[in-house]
Amino acid sequence: MNIERILAALAMAACFSVSNSVVAQTTDTTQTTPAVQPVMQQAPAPEKPKKKSWYEIISIRGYAQIRYNRLLETNSKLKCDQCDKSLGENGGLFLRRGRLVFSGNVSDRVYFYIQPDFGSSASSTALNFFQIRDAYFDVSLDKQKEFRFRIGQSKIPYGFENLQSSSNRLTLDRNDALNSAVANERDLGIFFYWAPAEIRERFSMLTDEGLKGSGDYGVFGVGIFNGQTANKPEANNSQHVVARVSYPLQVGSKQIIEPSLQAYTGKYTITSDQLSEGVTIASESEAKDGFKDQRIAASLVVYPQPFGFQAEYNIGRGPEFDAATSTIKVKNLQGGYAQTMYRFKVNEQVFIPFVKVQYYDGGKKHERDATSHTMYETEAGIEWLAFKNLELTADYSIGDRTTRNAANLNNRQHGNRLRLQAQFNF
Repeated sequence: MNIERILAALAMAACFSVSNSVVAQTTDTTQTTPAVQPVMQQAPAPEKPKKKSWYEIISIRGYAQIRYNRLLETNSKLKCDQCDKSLGENGGLFLRRGRLVFSGNVSDRVYFYIQPDFGSSASSTALNFFQIRDAYFDVSLDKQKEFRFRIGQSKIPYGFENLQSSSNRLTLDRNDALNSAVANERDLGIFFYWAPAEIRERFSMLTDEGLKGSGDYGVFGVGIFNGQTANKPEANNSQHVVARVSYPLQVGSKQIIEPSLQAYTGKYTITSDQLSEGVTIASESEAKDGFKDQRIAASLVVYPQPFGFQAEYNIGRGPEFDAATSTIKVKNLQGGYAQTMYRFKVNEQVFIPFVKVQYYDGGKKHERDATSHTMYETEAGIEWLAFKNLELTADYSIGDRTTRNAANLNNRQHGNRLRLQAQFNF
């Protein structure tokens, strides 16, 4: 009996021990149950950039100029076709320019610029027809657009005033001396421009703040172009070459001075439609291959803050009518201008009075018979920016011009006139 009781007690003790072990294992989950890992949510795929609509890429702007040139006129025969075809006899109200500018970045590296003009004239009896002035593309070689090629019809980088937009220029016409190098300032070509990003911003500021800048044609520019001037086909087998260096220096806290040097060389062909009956070309090789056409110019601009100064001078050789022989020969040419100005504000309106003197002695290759010119002119006037969409200019000029071609071997005219212009910016 004692042995049976002892065995029964041992069996009960064993069962109790096993039961406690199982309970301990089931209640202590820290060792046997693995930790729950957080569920990671997958990030949504980035949206593709939305393609811009055409109206987000293309900018449209423009300006128009309406003139009357005959107030206080003393000589109706004092004319200048290069300047303004409504000057003098039979001149009335005149739409000098009517331009629209379409421009924009079609990609990070390609920019386009197209500017037609509706104020052009086909002849003395046909006015206001559509003509392309600019049609070019800028291809940038780097993201900052410091290095770029310009391809198409654009302004030739020769002369500050030639590059300056007519909407920014103070006097109503460009000077004869440098503008006679490239009629309408443009031609078909390929140009390379370089300027550091900081200087590109400075070029933009000089135009955006109304300081009469020329725009961004680089610190250095070089290129080739046809040489027969805008909207005319090439007439020989060689291109012109041009180079320009210009740098806007900041002096003091805000004053900016911009010196420039530029030059070009090439051959210009006098075509048969430019020759009067009886006028010949002195050299057979020049008749076939074109006339030597070479110039070099220096420019200096002190931007009006508030006083400003602007001067340019060029020398060179080019085709010119010779009255003694009724032939066209290569002759020396020279001339330039100097201009002072003062910019001030009255409330929000801007006034810029100016005085300009100019001189030129040489041929104008794009005129009939490469007309010979000797001219002196003084202008005094004021530009009034009434508000950003309207500029009014009064310009009193005193001129003395002598031209020589087959129609008139010695046509000297001098006189005075007051010229008025309303410019609308839109």
